[in-house]
Amino acid sequence: MTAAVFAADQGLSTLIVEKSDRCGGTSALSGGGIWIPNNHHFQAKGGNDSFDQALRYLEASTQGGVETERLRAYLDNAPKMIRELEATSRVRYAVAEKYPDYYPNLPGSLAGGRTLDPELFDTSVLGDELERVREPSPTTLLMGKIAWTARHAHKAMSRERGWRLMIMWLMARYKLDRKWRKKTKRDRRAALGYSLVASLRASLQDRGVPVWLNTDFRELITEGKRVSGVIVERDGKPLRLTAKRGVILASGGFEQNPQLRERYLPTPNQAGWSATPPGNNTGAALEAGQALGAATELLDRAWWSPSISVPGEDKARAIFAERAFPGAIAVNSQGKRFVNEACPYLEFVEAMYEDNRASGGKSIPAWAIFDSHFRFHYAMGPLMPAQIKPDSRLPKAWLGSVYWKADSLAELAGQIGVDAAKLEQTVERVNGFAETGKDEDFDRGGNVYDRYYGDINVKPNPCLAKLGKPPFYAMRLDAGDIGTKGGLKTSPQAQVVTPEGQPIVGLYAIGNCSAAVMGTSYPGAGSTLGPAMTFGYIAARHIAEHRPEDASHTEPHSSDARVSQAHAPEAHALGAKAQGEQS
Repeated sequence: MTAAVFAADQGLSTLIVEKSDRCGGTSALSGGGIWIPNNHHFQAKGGNDSFDQALRYLEASTQGGVETERLRAYLDNAPKMIRELEATSRVRYAVAEKYPDYYPNLPGSLAGGRTLDPELFDTSVLGDELERVREPSPTTLLMGKIAWTARHAHKAMSRERGWRLMIMWLMARYKLDRKWRKKTKRDRRAALGYSLVASLRASLQDRGVPVWLNTDFRELITEGKRVSGVIVERDGKPLRLTAKRGVILASGGFEQNPQLRERYLPTPNQAGWSATPPGNNTGAALEAGQALGAATELLDRAWWSPSISVPGEDKARAIFAERAFPGAIAVNSQGKRFVNEACPYLEFVEAMYEDNRASGGKSIPAWAIFDSHFRFHYAMGPLMPAQIKPDSRLPKAWLGSVYWKADSLAELAGQIGVDAAKLEQTVERVNGFAETGKDEDFDRGGNVYDRYYGDINVKPNPCLAKLGKPPFYAMRLDAGDIGTKGGLKTSPQAQVVTPEGQPIVGLYAIGNCSAAVMGTSYPGAGSTLGPAMTFGYIAARHIAEHRPEDASHTEPHSSDARVSQAHAPEAHALGAKAQGEQS
């Protein structure tokens, strides 16, 4: 959608082709944050960042696994992208000043300022089109229905001063908007990824850019060595699309394709553990590019996050922040901790796989363990704090499927198949760490990222508290994801390339269908959407600046194209012409 906005602004006739019946994909379900080093919002607040400092950090986090030219292309264009997008569209962001980079011990990292958080967006401007925008996940909403920004959520989760009044104000604003609530239960205001998608959709409406929903990818078309179009299926009929300038694949990864997961990702894994929309992100762009001889990278990697499955819901819920709250630990079936629970979510699941291999299959699933004090004060996945929603108000079917509950740790361990003696020993050891404030096993709470979601009222370590007040609770943690991160290899201009590094003329890829510019790492919140939008900006400008007659298969800056795709969320056919039923 970002690519389409910029392409339209370059004067290109632009079409978005979408497999689903709603636009937005996984982005609408996400936090919507974008990781943009050296951004103008941080600068306006007096923040101190630079291209060189960010490059040092990215080179350290990617460990030489990504070409410096791609890193430089990202860092150079990301600040330009968001500045121009805000200046010309309805998209608005604010800096999350307190949100630190995920690897605070690496050179060039910052304790905040690089992650941008979407501002609230009034969805009433969309009119009837609002029904064709994917709804946000209930996990991203206060009480499952009220929009709040990541800055609001952080204030509440870390229990900063005034957090209760803030929540009361958000709830009152929602409740008093009676006219809107007569039309829909959705909050008038969109936040997080829903805000990003809704504001982009409104921006496309402003430009008259068509969005074809329920349109499925069937086949790539080539002319000689360049891609010249696609065949899609729309209204049950095949339709041939050609593009004078180029097509950008932006269709997500392959996490919803069990066969591709089995082929590439570490095992055990299941599509049902993913927090992305079922039926989309099935790897069509990957397979189409492979059929043309495109290079691929990182196919054994994903944007991992532990997840919890809830009966009746079509996708799992990713667990991001709750693991850092004091008074909860994660253990394997031996009753042992295996990771710093407050670490970044990608690293958490990688630790699950590493310990699973070392322990002979004892860490997938893992288990979150906490007591009634934690249950009363903090959320865990679908469980709101008991002070807001006690056990008596939870669905009865959740007991024994979403959460387990017992009056003793030994009884709880028996219910979930965990070594009871080892679990009790682990809890006793962690309780000692809570007293001293020092986690001698994994240093939980030992850096600024860990403490971001800690409770500032808990001393001496905001991420550590004793487990001792029955009843005790357990929740199953699966090796989930928010998308795969391996895909088609691209140039700094977002062109899909061959194993020899030559661009496939006319074919561009951005987002999770392309190999991540972040390599195996996850440098900060927004490391998926930030690059997706930035390379969409790069691709659109590159296409506009290179006419078809300038294209050459051997020139890395060439960009003639005729492509389309759309077997998962968005694909963009630029300068498109429909053939078949419409011509």
